[in-house]
Amino acid sequence: MKLCAILLAAALVFCVADRAFATPLDDLVAKAKKEGALELLAPSTLGPQGSQALAAGFNKKYGLGIKVNYSPSNNMVGDVARVVTQGAAGAQPEWDVMVVTDAHHATLWLRKLHQPFDYAKLGVNSRWVQYDNGTVIMANQFVYPAYNKTALAEKDVPKKWEDLLDPKWKGGKLGMSTTTHHLARLAVGAWGEQKTTEYVKALAKQDLILGTMGALYTRLQTGEILAIATLTDSYINTAKKAGAPIVHADKIEPVVSPAYNAGVPKGAAHPNTGALFAIFLTTSEGQTLWEQNGGQTSAFIPGTTAYKYAQGKKVLYMKPEQAETIDRLSNEYGKILGLQQ
Repeated sequence: MKLCAILLAAALVFCVADRAFATPLDDLVAKAKKEGALELLAPSTLGPQGSQALAAGFNKKYGLGIKVNYSPSNNMVGDVARVVTQGAAGAQPEWDVMVVTDAHHATLWLRKLHQPFDYAKLGVNSRWVQYDNGTVIMANQFVYPAYNKTALAEKDVPKKWEDLLDPKWKGGKLGMSTTTHHLARLAVGAWGEQKTTEYVKALAKQDLILGTMGALYTRLQTGEILAIATLTDSYINTAKKAGAPIVHADKIEPVVSPAYNAGVPKGAAHPNTGALFAIFLTTSEGQTLWEQNGGQTSAFIPGTTAYKYAQGKKVLYMKPEQAETIDRLSNEYGKILGLQQ
């Protein structure tokens, strides 16, 4: 009996000790293991193969067997609007973690539609945490006008943003996507609201071809249009892989740099798994896999490709305190350009 009591006491000591040494991240991993699944919304340029690679890396790092279901986002404006509508109706969101830009997450933040986590205590650098612990920055895009180099003469390649206002672009030669937040970033950054709004009004007179970035990218490939006013490097990376003649007019400054943020929407079915996946995307393993499959890394993590690229350039990064203005101007510019009613 004494031996049994001693063994029981020892077991209790080890159990207490184990719990004492468990970190917040260990607890999150345990909760994710119980949830067992993840609904991921991420850019369409990541692709099914890329999402599978990320899922495998995620499961390997944390010793999990999570089934990751990937939903490709071709229209982040529309996807975020769906979550806003679901939130207003008290319905559960479709996704457990959303990898969309900081501007799109701003829309959710302004409506208090994030599930906060103490990401800093979970191991994420506090400088990468945004929106009241609702998201983490995990990658940066670089945005310029883009053109078809086989269809556009070198002399006509824009050298500054204002070159897009040249009359030569009239007649359906220039595309403009739903990503009006790219232009709104100029307003809170280098140009100010008055100059940017005047620029958008002038751009609207250029007989623009309107659509999503994906649709315009296709039209740019076929030569239906010669350039797109703003295009992310996600599509430039896709073009490189496919051998398509789509390139950036990358002499232009300032460079607009939306961040991809990962965040869990309020009411998600598997919130702990979503938060853990967001954290994974900031790790060295997550960064490597995202670069291999999605094409980007974080400009805020020293040593990454994006960090090195940004050195010496005038780059516009969005700050959370600019969120409300960018959200407002994105809607306003959408109406001016004819993208919204």
